[in-house]
This record gives sequence, C-alpha cells and structure tokens, in this order.
Amino acid sequence: MTSANHDQVLLDGGVFRMGSDEFYPDERPVHEREVAPFRIDRHAVTNAQYAAFVDETGYVTVAERELDPAAFDGADPADLVPGSMVFTPTSGPVDLGDWRNWWRWQPGAYWRRPFGPESSIDERLRHPVVHIAFEDATAYAQWAGLRLPTEAEHEFAARGGLDGARFAWGDEPYPGGAAQANSWLGRFPYDNQGVGDAAPVGSYAANGYGLYDMTGNVWEWTTDYYTPRHLRLSDKPVDAGKRANLLAAASAQEGFPSIPRRVLKGGSHLCSPEYCLRFRPAARSPQAEDTGMSHIGFRCASDA
Repeated sequence: MTSANHDQVLLDGGVFRMGSDEFYPDERPVHEREVAPFRIDRHAVTNAQYAAFVDETGYVTVAERELDPAAFDGADPADLVPGSMVFTPTSGPVDLGDWRNWWRWQPGAYWRRPFGPESSIDERLRHPVVHIAFEDATAYAQWAGLRLPTEAEHEFAARGGLDGARFAWGDEPYPGGAAQANSWLGRFPYDNQGVGDAAPVGSYAANGYGLYDMTGNVWEWTTDYYTPRHLRLSDKPVDAGKRANLLAAASAQEGFPSIPRRVLKGGSHLCSPEYCLRFRPAARSPQAEDTGMSHIGFRCASDA
C-alpha cells in the first residue's frame, strides 16, 4: 500500500499559538510553535482500511496477543486473556473521580470485535478503527508508507486556521445549540443524548482545512511523549530526534512508570463538559503505548 490510498490534505505549516491557559494544566503554557509543511489524512483510519492492512500482512494487534503472567505478578492466570478496555454507561450518577465506574476490561475485545466476542465491524466499516495501541498504529502507518503526526502537527491541523480559538469552529462549544463534533451530550456517564458511540468518519462538518473529526469521535495517537506541561521545543523535522530524546527524559523525570506514555489528541465521543471538556484542539491526554481502548484510534501524516 502507498500513501496514494489515503486522502490526505497538504498543509503549508507555519507558526501558531499552541496550547491553552484556560482549561487543564497540561495544556499550558500557550507558546508559539512552528511546523513545517506536511500532509495529514482527511479522516481517521477506518475499520475497512485497517482490515486491508491486516488481510495483507497478518498483523496481530496488542489486544489480541496472549498476556505474559510474569508481567502481572499475583494475578490469576485464568484472568490473563487477550482483551481491551470498553466503555460501559452506568445506570445513574456515579463518582466522576473514579474512571473505573464506566470502564471495564472486556476479554475478547479488539478492533474487529469492538465490544467483545459477540460484536463485529460488519456494519461499521466507515467507523474509525479502535482498540489500537501505539504499536498497532505505527505498524499500519509504516505499511502505508506514512507516519503518525506529531502533537504539534495534529493541533495545527485541528485548528483549521483559527489560531487561538477554543474549539475547531470558534469559541463556543455548541454554537446555536448545535453539536459541531461527536461528543457526549447529557449527564455523564449515564445519559447520553448524542450519538452515544463513535460515528462514521465525516459525519460532522469539516474544519477550515477540510479535515473531519479532528476533535471528538475518537482520540488519536501522536508520536510525542507525554509531559504534564508543554516544553518549548522546535517542531522542525531537523530537530525530531533531539526533541524526542528531550521529551522522553522529561517524561521520566515526572515519575512515569516504565511503559512510555504518548500524547493523544482530539478528545472523543465520551468528552463531556461536566467531566472531560477535551473535544478541543489544545486538549491532550497521556496514554500508555501498550493500551488501546474503545475510543482510541489514529490518522496518518506524511512529509510534504
């Protein structure tokens, strides 16, 4: 497969204001960041696209692989079966400080069985592929002759030319009372009056660059290591290796465990103003490289 099989948009790059001082601490400080010209997928990688990759290569995702008992000291071997994390709505209000109230480990869940062994993607081929770990996304991108975007590239693209705006469409979350992205509408995590699930790619209007679902729908992997604040580093390709080393070192200093955390961007259909107001370009989230979930996907980028 080549990048010709991906509908990518060429962006000229430039200097923009990255981050936000209004919402969560890890989005600070707002700073100028420069990105070189690059291309990025018009929409997230779909189940159909990922299936083509797996059919050709036989690739097995992290969620499908057998677990090593030695890595889970004290765990019952009977519980160590392949699977992934699946969102499960609650029956009523719960403590929003404990994510375990709405996430469950689902044996047999992976990209082709997104809700467990009895589910399928037969009617979801245009939905973004989910339950994707960082390694799974990287493997696909390499097969396609592409790469994953950096955090700065993703944020630059998500802004769609609206430098400094809170959302990809302006400063109001629901202009005119209408949802502009697939996010949680209602009381979280039990009363969703929106889609309630990931939507097919392109279900909402494109941003100013003609890109779909850069915020909302599913979180998307980037290549950046996560740190709890922005570091003032160049994002030019010539500095990529040095930048990655500095970020990895900063992550280690912040006391993260041995499994590296990468930056997810864009938020998802589970983002709610009362819990997770992250369907915004500046929003970011740490994710262990080896962990996919039912609201994590990706899109690809390439050099101009």
